[in-house]
Amino acid sequence: MKRSRRQFLSNAAAVAGTVAMPSFLRAQSGVTEISVAYSIPVLFKDLMESLAKEFQAKNPSVKVTLRAPENGYEEIMQRTLRDAVTNSLPDVAFQGLNRQRTLDERGIPVDLAPFLAADPETRDLGFSPTLLSLGQVGGKQTGIGFALSTPILYYNADLVRAAGGDPDKLPTSWDEVIKLAAAMHAPAKTITGIFYDWTITGNWGWQALVLSHGGAFLDDSETKVRFTEAAGRQGVRVLRSLVDDGKMPDVKPEVMFQDMFSGRMGISMQSTAQLARYNREIGGRFRLACGRYPLSAPNARLPAGGNVAMMFTKDSAKQKAAWEFIKFATGPIGATMMVNATGYMPATSIPAQRDDLLAKFYRDNPNHMISIRQQDVITGWYAFPGPNALRVTDTINDHLQTIVAKRGDADPTLDDMGKTVQALLPRKQG
Repeated sequence: MKRSRRQFLSNAAAVAGTVAMPSFLRAQSGVTEISVAYSIPVLFKDLMESLAKEFQAKNPSVKVTLRAPENGYEEIMQRTLRDAVTNSLPDVAFQGLNRQRTLDERGIPVDLAPFLAADPETRDLGFSPTLLSLGQVGGKQTGIGFALSTPILYYNADLVRAAGGDPDKLPTSWDEVIKLAAAMHAPAKTITGIFYDWTITGNWGWQALVLSHGGAFLDDSETKVRFTEAAGRQGVRVLRSLVDDGKMPDVKPEVMFQDMFSGRMGISMQSTAQLARYNREIGGRFRLACGRYPLSAPNARLPAGGNVAMMFTKDSAKQKAAWEFIKFATGPIGATMMVNATGYMPATSIPAQRDDLLAKFYRDNPNHMISIRQQDVITGWYAFPGPNALRVTDTINDHLQTIVAKRGDADPTLDDMGKTVQALLPRKQG
């Protein structure tokens, strides 16, 4: 069943009328203004504007000012680091899960654990302990999960069937995926078999390859690279096999999206965050089927993607208002609006249990259940330590580009990647 984003947001907003105005805000005579930063406008701009509007309607003593969105998680993190230097941080920011560590190392986020403990309403918000833990760094609650995702495979069911596959029995291994992609590939008909988006922010697609093969990135002391071990090698070989055997082109993600939406691509690996966009852009042109990400080891894991709501303000009055906004955005009402507008999953269990929130939506939209069914294997989106974390991300991307462009073979390129990253890691003191 397909609904427009406007219908989703208005339905969620109607439900929001059942939420009572916090007592401390009712008691305030003035207006407290808080600034909010976020990124990825193609997914979040309309949603953030709706959240701010709905929150302010219920909390007239708070004015929410949205900053112009940054393009991605790296960009908003770089902006935040600059703002910290100029003392112009936003009061609330939605940051990528893998960037919490860098921010915490600089003492920027406020620990939200005391707010959770002191507020009796949080007991009724359904925060999942497992997903809540994704916002914990260094023993602190640096963020509250807002939009969480896992990697999945999107299939054009019509092309699957035409290639001899079964849309109701999708591949479970990379060998099967690559074989199907090759069968779909038809240059004469301008049809591409597959695209694996290895460019997703924070090396997320590459982390999925390593973790799904049972690997790790650094040793326990975080001083030595481990992604050059067997699991990492298997991962980069899959990436190269997608190019050599699955006929994956070396193109920008924007090209992939347009080919997928128009029906000219068979399979794409992307975040569940894009599911609402896929539905909207495909518009019934063909049946979209979603499949689980292949797991290639007994101890396979998948990185949780998405972002968390973080508090930066140290002003006590603004902290109260910021906490109420974070609680609204990450709680059942905000989570319902978020899921309906995107393809992410929430960090609260309540919406999926109530028909007036998301229970009926999930029944009517089974593709959205794929990510939820992968919760048993999710783990943290790994954040490299130290001041060179962003350079590590760029270094890994450069080497992956070498593999995809066939400018170097998988194994020696991985070896070079490992040496370069090793040199960027913090040196062990003492």
